[in-house]
Amino acid sequence: MSTRAWTRWLFLHGLTRAYLRLSARRGDPLAQAAFGQDRLLGASPFIEEIRQRGRLPELSGVRVTADYELCRLVLRDKRFGSLTPDHPAIPKPVRWVLAKTDQELPNLTEPPSMLATDPPDHTRYRRLVGHAFSPGAIGKLEQRTVEVTEGLLESMESKPRPDLIEDFAEQVPVAIIAEILGFPAEMHSTMLKWGLNSAPLVDRALTWTAYRDATKELAEVKQYFDQRIDKLAAEPAEGLLTVLVTSGELTRREQIANAALLLDAGFLTTVNLLGNGMALLTSHPDQLELLLAQPDLWPGAIEEILRYDCPVRITARVANCDLDIADQHIRRGSLVLLALAGANHDPGVFPDPERFDVTRVNAANHLAFSSGIHGCLGYRLARMEGVIALRTLFERYPDLRLDGPPIPRRLVNLHAYRSMPAELIPDRPGSPETSP
Repeated sequence: MSTRAWTRWLFLHGLTRAYLRLSARRGDPLAQAAFGQDRLLGASPFIEEIRQRGRLPELSGVRVTADYELCRLVLRDKRFGSLTPDHPAIPKPVRWVLAKTDQELPNLTEPPSMLATDPPDHTRYRRLVGHAFSPGAIGKLEQRTVEVTEGLLESMESKPRPDLIEDFAEQVPVAIIAEILGFPAEMHSTMLKWGLNSAPLVDRALTWTAYRDATKELAEVKQYFDQRIDKLAAEPAEGLLTVLVTSGELTRREQIANAALLLDAGFLTTVNLLGNGMALLTSHPDQLELLLAQPDLWPGAIEEILRYDCPVRITARVANCDLDIADQHIRRGSLVLLALAGANHDPGVFPDPERFDVTRVNAANHLAFSSGIHGCLGYRLARMEGVIALRTLFERYPDLRLDGPPIPRRLVNLHAYRSMPAELIPDRPGSPETSP
């Protein structure tokens, strides 16, 4: 990689990493969490220490909260925005370096990705693609999701030791988002490679090696979309990517960045939802038995999975002006970290939060999909895929057993599994054969 790329890593991750490493040695809980010493779980020592210090304590120079109401308020408050490399809160010399080292890669955590922009650009991007994730559009995909799920389960039957992540959890959502975007089936494996290998970029304080490898993947994504967009401009085809290309409202960089975001976000969240759900249900057989006996509980079970084990542990917002919140004065440019995993285990909102309960009445109030203008665009799609995929899997294999503990991905902010070998057990006598 070039000196330019190394310099960009240094200012985006390297200096922060060095500071956090020193703070972690001194016992700072946020710094320790940044290095994976505390996995940011809902009841982790990190979350508990935040609660003990107050609703909005300061750690490692930033404000942090695990309070549900505060997290929800900040996510919805227009006085807060996304922290981007060109944000005025960043010192001018640093902004200058980042501008000079910008390789215009489609990083979902940097502009012009919809995830990392605020209005009016965010509004413009979201309006272009929102129709593809409307209730009506998702409803039309339900039968196709059933077909994909059943086909994958049939294929798994011939494998003596199938991997529930590689053979199932990854394959269901990537097939559906490929159809939404207009990608051919032969691209599925490449799409998975791009998304999974660039996922570390959602973490902060990355090592140089992790950053280098992830950005190499983004360079390949950029090259592909450059060629694909040229082709679609000349010969429009069905799919959401054509909408981005032919709208006349986006620059080439905006097209590539948001196409890459839709590709990654369109399946990564659901992969993690399915993986986390399979791990939870196989380790809580009493809850699985409830679902098998009462299939109408599945939508609520998906919400409880998201609450109990949300895929994204923490997110951040920056104050765009001086303001007062939770009896604290927040200066313009101050960073506020929102521990979503902690908020989803706030005992003031979710009684007995460490109990996994598929009948929990208010589970859907979780913040796993964030909230406000940056709330997950594909939340309906993820919920639909989660209900169909998990219900179909466990109704076909109600006694499914994991063949050893699941192997997690080595990420801090994303909770996901990279492997989950299993033993498939045939249907019980008299078990239902119908699919959702």
